[in-house]
Amino acid sequence: MNPAELVQLSSKRPVPLTRLGFGGAPLGNLYRKIDDADAHAALQAAWVSGIRYFDTSPQYGLGRSEMRMGEAFKHFERSELTVSTKVGRLLEDCDPQDVTPEAFVDVPQKRIVYDYSYDGVMRSHAASLERLGLEAVDILFVHDVDSFTHGSRAASDARVRELFDRGGYRALVELRDSGAIKAFGAGVNEWQVCQTLLGMGDFDCFLLAGRYTLLEQDALESFLPECVKRDVGIMLGGPYNSGILATGPVEGARYNYAPASPEILERVRRLETVCREHGVRLIEAALQFPAGHPAIKTIIPGAASRAEVFANVELFSRELPTGLWDDLKLAGLIRKNAPVPGET
Repeated sequence: MNPAELVQLSSKRPVPLTRLGFGGAPLGNLYRKIDDADAHAALQAAWVSGIRYFDTSPQYGLGRSEMRMGEAFKHFERSELTVSTKVGRLLEDCDPQDVTPEAFVDVPQKRIVYDYSYDGVMRSHAASLERLGLEAVDILFVHDVDSFTHGSRAASDARVRELFDRGGYRALVELRDSGAIKAFGAGVNEWQVCQTLLGMGDFDCFLLAGRYTLLEQDALESFLPECVKRDVGIMLGGPYNSGILATGPVEGARYNYAPASPEILERVRRLETVCREHGVRLIEAALQFPAGHPAIKTIIPGAASRAEVFANVELFSRELPTGLWDDLKLAGLIRKNAPVPGET
């Protein structure tokens, strides 16, 4: 597959995306610190590779990812870029003991305040523009209104109600209608809340992290077919399920941001065995598999270095044998109704 191939977010929202995008979480020092020079080199490598879609968030390093992208964007042609960021977390100055880094290290002295209200969306949008050094971003995602982030389904439902009852959704519609943004959606770790949001408002797209991969295809049951029916585009983040589909079942492998369970490790061993029989690396199959579904417009793996970007480009570009997908289905490792790359 061609990572630089341009596709449209949808027919109703013709926002250009490259088939491979750039996920900005690692640039916020996710789990480990990276130098500014390495971050800039990674972004430059993405640009020269033809990648034109870049996603970030205030959460990623408490603004560090946005600021690093903003420095790089000064050297890119803005008219060729599609940029998305997120709303829902405001960053406020605080005392050192109150910093809320979450999974990020070496972060600015800020704390996160969740706010999905009208004022919260507008303030978050304005602050992101300042950090990015841009007059506008193309797409805004409501960030993490899911139970994975907030601890329970009830807490997730409360955040969704806040979005609609306190004007956050209205703010997004106003920004889109005025032309300040081209599209909006939600960026979450669960497809179920996306399905809920689809029934509540006019969402253009969703950034779904880790929920349609070689390890997980439950979204095929109802959500992804509904997206195809309603012409809603999906950006697929986390194609490696937090790392295990890149590293394989090694000691310390992470799945869904935590150490992988014995059951997940064993399933990944089986996936890796079938891939190896076809002369394919597990990481290649993991990166390419989601692209087979028509709802998924772009895949956005993270990268923290120039080498990682070029590796992702090479992995995405390699032609894989169609028999691989057939054998994975025969082994019961991916669903029989899963669309696969190269399928007509």
